[in-house]
Amino acid sequence: MALSESQIPPDAQHYLVCGTEDCERNCQFYCNECHQPMCEQCRDGHQKYKKTQNHEVVPYKLRKRQLPVVKCKIHPTKEIDLLCGECQIPVCSKCTGTTEHRGHWFTNLEIVFAEKVSIYNKEIANIRSYFEPTSHDLKKEIAGDVTEIKKIMEGIRTSMKAEAESVTKLVDTITSDKIEQVNKIEQSLLQTLNGQNQQIDDYINSLNDLVKTYYGYLSPSNIEQLTFALKSENLVIRPIPETSKPVPPVFTAGQYSKEDVAKLLGRITVPNTKPENRKIKPMETASTQLKPTGKQRKQDREKSDVKQTLCLSSSVTKVREYTVPGVGSVYHISLGKSGRFWVSDYIGNLVQTDLQGNQLQKIQTNGGSDGYHTVTQDGGLIYTDRENKVINKITLDNTITEFIKTGDWEPLSIHSSQINGDILVGMFTEDEGKVTRYNKTGTEIQNIQRDNKGQALYSDPHYITENINGDVCVSDYNNDAVVVVDKSGQHRFSYTGQGSGLNPFGICTDVLGHILVCDEISEKVHLLDQDGQFLSLLLTPQQGVKYPYSVCVDDENNLWVGQSITNTMTVYKYLQ
Repeated sequence: MALSESQIPPDAQHYLVCGTEDCERNCQFYCNECHQPMCEQCRDGHQKYKKTQNHEVVPYKLRKRQLPVVKCKIHPTKEIDLLCGECQIPVCSKCTGTTEHRGHWFTNLEIVFAEKVSIYNKEIANIRSYFEPTSHDLKKEIAGDVTEIKKIMEGIRTSMKAEAESVTKLVDTITSDKIEQVNKIEQSLLQTLNGQNQQIDDYINSLNDLVKTYYGYLSPSNIEQLTFALKSENLVIRPIPETSKPVPPVFTAGQYSKEDVAKLLGRITVPNTKPENRKIKPMETASTQLKPTGKQRKQDREKSDVKQTLCLSSSVTKVREYTVPGVGSVYHISLGKSGRFWVSDYIGNLVQTDLQGNQLQKIQTNGGSDGYHTVTQDGGLIYTDRENKVINKITLDNTITEFIKTGDWEPLSIHSSQINGDILVGMFTEDEGKVTRYNKTGTEIQNIQRDNKGQALYSDPHYITENINGDVCVSDYNNDAVVVVDKSGQHRFSYTGQGSGLNPFGICTDVLGHILVCDEISEKVHLLDQDGQFLSLLLTPQQGVKYPYSVCVDDENNLWVGQSITNTMTVYKYLQ
């Protein structure tokens, strides 16, 4: 059974029910005016019904979130629908005239809420697509390290046991050798003592023999014995043989300690090295970049090599000049692939030509904008239709389709990022301008409208481009300035010219991060560095430049300049 919107958890896989009474089909769309979810069939009926045919019906995930209806505590009959920019608190329309908020600036709360919802959706998408998977990748890496550490430690234990066994065998061998040495010494000493013992035995025997002789002399039985006895001086008692006491060996115990034994068994050391931080893949790589092909890597290396060798030339040289068929002026140039480019004039002619000036394709648009077309990363063309408040897409097979609806905002300028394929759109209403960032599929992911003090950044963002560091550069005619914010939307600087002011039109950047902007009124092209510092007037009337209105830099680092009063494009070389 389908669930109501209030019942659906954020990450649920169940489907929402259509908000039309008695319809239980799957909700796929949402009417931002009625704040009602609806199925495809009910959507079709809603857009055919006269009273609701102009309502903005969008895919459910792209819906505007409905603000809760809250009554003002100070003015109970009024609903809270504004945000005080100074106090940063929600208020009602009557609160704007109170003493507490007098002189403050206010923003439509629904717009602020919608912007926050877009930011939060983007953050949720970032968490789901990058932070969470990257964290899980780190967990897998840590688990792998745990396994590897256990394997290493088990190897160390095995080595220690093997070392101990080796030492034990060596001790046994040495002990055996020393015992054998002791045995030999014992044998030698005993042999000496046994010899002495035998010598004494022999001496005792000789004494006994001598005693017997003496006894015979005491009672001689014949003349021979008597004669011999009378010569007894010949009998001499030999002295007792000298013997020596043995000198036994002395055992001296080995001098060793636990540390000495530990040295024999090797040692365990932890290297005094700072642990290497785990590598976390960059967010751009994880969320927006595809793995480059061999060809792309080669192109990137070539661009890097070119960047390292390029610098500003001491003079600007005119290379060639083109006449673009099918247009009356050159209000904007979008360089495509294979030496092709798109050129538009003010009345809505949009022409594709090659470098020989041959017209390849022509489209009639509503016109009325300046930098209103751009070539995408895949080579397609997208352009704004400010009258119908939409952005159209022309695919490579020349099919024109509606790509993005911009609601109440009129889209003026557009640029497809060469960094990640995001689409930057400059828009305006009667009150102010803004820049909206969409991803490749047309999903809104960022709105840039005010600075940190709550002041409007833009009024008429009629040309837009992106620098190599991700900065968004806007040519704002009504503000007489080039307004630059970083990729997070924070204001970096505004350039307002040199002394005589600035009337900015076409704007572009180059491989070195330079910003180039046309001033059609003074007929000059200004050159700035990446941080907004003025470098030079690159082109002036003295160089034959007339009414420069549009600029772009091609893959060979040539500068293309289009005129507002003729269909002429001039190509210059300014880098060397």
